[in-house]
Amino acid sequence: MDAAVKITSELIKKKTITPEDDGAIKFLTNILSASNFSCQEIHSGNVKNLFARWGPKNPEKTIGFNGHVDVVPPGDTTLWEVDPFSGIVKDGEIIGRGAVDMKSAVAAFTAAAVEFADSNKPNGSIVIAITGDEEGEAINGTKAILQWMLEQDERVPHFIVGEPTSKETLGDMVKIGRRGSLTAFFSSSGTQGHTAYPHLASNPINSINTLITSILNETLDQGSEHFEPSTLSFTTIDVDNVSNNVIPAKCEATLNIRFNDLHTSETIIAWLNKHIEKTNKKHQAHISMNVKVSGESFINGNSPFVKMVTKEIKDTLNINPILSTSGGTSDARFIKEFSEVLELGLVGKTMHKVNEKVKVDEIVNLKNLYKSILERYFTEEI
Repeated sequence: MDAAVKITSELIKKKTITPEDDGAIKFLTNILSASNFSCQEIHSGNVKNLFARWGPKNPEKTIGFNGHVDVVPPGDTTLWEVDPFSGIVKDGEIIGRGAVDMKSAVAAFTAAAVEFADSNKPNGSIVIAITGDEEGEAINGTKAILQWMLEQDERVPHFIVGEPTSKETLGDMVKIGRRGSLTAFFSSSGTQGHTAYPHLASNPINSINTLITSILNETLDQGSEHFEPSTLSFTTIDVDNVSNNVIPAKCEATLNIRFNDLHTSETIIAWLNKHIEKTNKKHQAHISMNVKVSGESFINGNSPFVKMVTKEIKDTLNINPILSTSGGTSDARFIKEFSEVLELGLVGKTMHKVNEKVKVDEIVNLKNLYKSILERYFTEEI
């Protein structure tokens, strides 16, 4: 069995539901240490992270791989073909929570880095950065690793995140940027009263309804050169009211916006505040807003690093990858503040689903692709 497949199987056996580690970081540390990687566990809150480096500190050429070993819960385990934490290989596939997102990619770049390190003398450095807090709040994970790197003056000019980016077949899509993500929490205060006497009450549902309609009736943009149009979705409307004849005193709503590079979180917040101001004036209402920004939009463009990776994909897999900014957020949104970053991984159709699975051959192919990228990185000008 290929080393990447073995590592994938062993990682799936670890019940690493965020932020549980279950020995995953120690397992990877042992593998990397045996191939002369200098390893440092970085603890933040209740999360264990790993920074590993092969080669000298801060040479001109340093390439990093980033990934996470934490997973979402498996849900109803009776719906699974096998125990979601068994790591069983069945009919040429590994079925288990994290098989696609993204223990297989962690296994693939770990195995690729080890194979490269065992057969080469350092001509630069390889960095492996692994977190256990990507599926959760993402506060104590990659952000903590990057802060530690900053404090230790560990510089990595190029990073590959192993998120499942491929669409139909391995290598057909590379993410060179991501949309920004922002969640707005609206709260409208009113005056509780009897539904038979609405003139004696102030219904906060009315103002929230006006606000929602106002926001939805305005298009943010038509897209940009590298991004699809920004999207917005209201996800909750809550009044916490168990009675059908009582006008509630409070109404809340939640809005998520995925925005492209025509906006920043600041401009989106200003746009929302204008809608709130207009609605408050119309209803003499008291709508307030709290905002959580998960990340700003970013794009690398077709840089020399991107060109090198896409050329290797074409040479290795005979595929011309699409350079995309689609999808949600990833830890690339943190890394882009420190390094040039792109995302390259498996087909993600089964991630987070019951019977999440990946073909064994695809894990091996991904490992070989990562290894060939390393070989090209250290022999070509970037």
